[in-house]
Amino acid sequence: MRTLTIDSATEACSVALFDESTLLASDFRVLGRGHAEQLVPMIAALPGKGRAARIAVALGPGSFTGLRVGLAAARALGLAWQAEVVGYPSMALIAAMARAQKGAKPIGVIMTGGHGEWFVQSFAANGMATGEVASLSPVAAAALVDAELLVGTQSAALAALRGHGDVLELLPDARGFSLLSAELLTSNIQPHYGRAPDARLPAGAK
Repeated sequence: MRTLTIDSATEACSVALFDESTLLASDFRVLGRGHAEQLVPMIAALPGKGRAARIAVALGPGSFTGLRVGLAAARALGLAWQAEVVGYPSMALIAAMARAQKGAKPIGVIMTGGHGEWFVQSFAANGMATGEVASLSPVAAAALVDAELLVGTQSAALAALRGHGDVLELLPDARGFSLLSAELLTSNIQPHYGRAPDARLPAGAK
């Protein structure tokens, strides 16, 4: 079965086409902004324009815009192709990518959040999360994460705060999808922003 993987939850934007666990083609770009303009052409450039029986999409946490762009593309292609659409947690993908490089050991994933906070989540040596994603101040994150292997965009900053840590700066990459355990996939493709939205409707509005 072919799987198209879409990851636009962070400043990175990536797509990958797999035949079972074999990577057929991919594209990875660090954009910062512009995911909406780049994502569809990236998919269209894949063999067969990326058409697959299954579509896997990152659920976050991450940027509001990036997550919405990825989910909208996955849902639209799923309808057009009559394909199964599944989601996966972004922090677990980063942890899986780190395990592939560093081996089976406890991991703390630390990613840039909003308003000066960081998204943090800890993983056991078997790759499974030991707690939920939290959005914390840098000081609170340093107090919470006790793993020696620190992974993600804020891993070096957290190691500096703690005064120790093996650092691996990674962004989520759709090419790492085959590293994920199947039990982490879900048909409930709702975005996980990691924190409450900045804007709120006025009182009484619906």
